[in-house]
Amino acid sequence: MSEYQYYEFLALDRPLDEDEVGQVRALSTRADITATRFVNEYHWGDFKGDPTKLVEQLYDAHLYYANWGSRRLLLRLPAGSLTAKEATAYAMDDALSVWTRSGQTLLDFSVSSEDGCEWEFETFYTLSAFVGLRAELAAGDLRPLYVAWLAGLTAWELAEDDEENYAREVEPPVPAGLASLSGPQRALADFLGVDADLLAVAAEASRAATADGVDRTALAAFIAGLPAADKDVLLVEAALGPVSPGPGLLARYRAAITVPGPRDEAGRRTAAELLDTAYRRRTDRREREQTARARADAEAKEARLHKVAQDIDQAWRDVDGLIAQKKAGAYDAAVVLLGDLRALEAHTGGTADFDRRVGELRAAHRGKPSLMQRFDGMGIPRS
Repeated sequence: MSEYQYYEFLALDRPLDEDEVGQVRALSTRADITATRFVNEYHWGDFKGDPTKLVEQLYDAHLYYANWGSRRLLLRLPAGSLTAKEATAYAMDDALSVWTRSGQTLLDFSVSSEDGCEWEFETFYTLSAFVGLRAELAAGDLRPLYVAWLAGLTAWELAEDDEENYAREVEPPVPAGLASLSGPQRALADFLGVDADLLAVAAEASRAATADGVDRTALAAFIAGLPAADKDVLLVEAALGPVSPGPGLLARYRAAITVPGPRDEAGRRTAAELLDTAYRRRTDRREREQTARARADAEAKEARLHKVAQDIDQAWRDVDGLIAQKKAGAYDAAVVLLGDLRALEAHTGGTADFDRRVGELRAAHRGKPSLMQRFDGMGIPRS
């Protein structure tokens, strides 16, 4: 199996100094390394460093994926803007791990394929798609954490795990706005392989999010009521950086105005309830899609038959012309047209003329094995 691995790190709150850049360069001779970014693709070999330690010590975000199914997004943000206690409520084995280090909260979003099959990448990711999650989480938007919890449920369902686990596992608090994820949140759901039907079912218990989640008048009144000492701290943080105090202030504001909903404290759904409802939704959707496809196919065939019936002789000449092209696609089109001609003749009382003419075709083109295979496939008898 050919190998592909992608590693990317970003320093967002402060750039690495020269010594730190040198420390990282010692880990890879082929990587693209600057004071704010490290990126490398591996088609053989492996990265020598420890991504977890690099994020704990130097970087604020890390992205990794491999074509055997492993995917990982690691984010670091100040514990004052998101505590480990808040995030741990959404922790799920093999989907989200949470810990703290040196005043920072670390979030490890990860999934892996258990079948050992090589993945075909339809989308190549970079950290630019995910870095917005840090600001959202710092501002009190916990939707990324709930998405990760759903990724864990998706993995459970695919693994056909013990159903007793489904009945015991109760969903964490459901954040508002699950039905209208932000761009980074949609990218995270895709990256972690969250089932779309499961996400839709989970969103049924989520209140709608207001535009930007902020009432400017209410926010101004909240800030006006803060103690003077708190305002002084915020101003110093804004002046000195490197981290903006804005997200933390928004999180504090949202926590103060949040009114618990019916599913915030009681009545939370179990994993079994969510998975069962998602299964029914998925089954119903697929049945509707199959019915719609069958109806569309029938309508398309009826339109074709109507067109062919206008000039039968021309249709036979078209079959000859398609066969004469000696191309696979033309052979396929000829077989479809022959099927329409057979259906039309059968509708008018018999297929004797069709059988005669198609027998002549088989005899005339018996030296074309690819065409003969197609004739066999549609049940045209050998002469």
